[in-house]
Amino acid sequence: MTDAVFKFLVVADGSAESRLAAYFAARRAAKTNGKVSLFSVVEPLGFEHWLGVGEEMRREAREGAERLMADLAEEVSAELGEPPEFVIREGDLRVELMHFIEEDTSIRILVLGAAPGGAPGPLVSAIARGGRGLFGKRAIPVTVVPGAMTRADVRAVT
Repeated sequence: MTDAVFKFLVVADGSAESRLAAYFAARRAAKTNGKVSLFSVVEPLGFEHWLGVGEEMRREAREGAERLMADLAEEVSAELGEPPEFVIREGDLRVELMHFIEEDTSIRILVLGAAPGGAPGPLVSAIARGGRGLFGKRAIPVTVVPGAMTRADVRAVT
């Protein structure tokens, strides 16, 4: 491997499974001298006709994403020894994720959390269907961390 930065990308959505994915990524990054990027997308709100209301809702959504990132950053920093990168975008999750993966060539592995039981989320479902359109022109490995795993299980495999 070259001296280039090697990043694990985690989609942070506030769920328990994304928290577990961030823990997994931090442990793997610590073992491989890598870094962690936490990625969040604020979905469009659809209040364009009420500009003031829409702007306030957008600001609140962004602040919520920033609080989530700050909370996850503490856990990642504890495992990795350095803070993660924060990336917050506005738009459609799959589109923004694809654009970011294409833009940042240091992203080498996407780490997703899968919910314990129930139906898989939209990103895990897209990957199960072959990931068409999810990564644009770049092909990167994906690690799906099962939501039923415990932190002890994650420590055992990382």
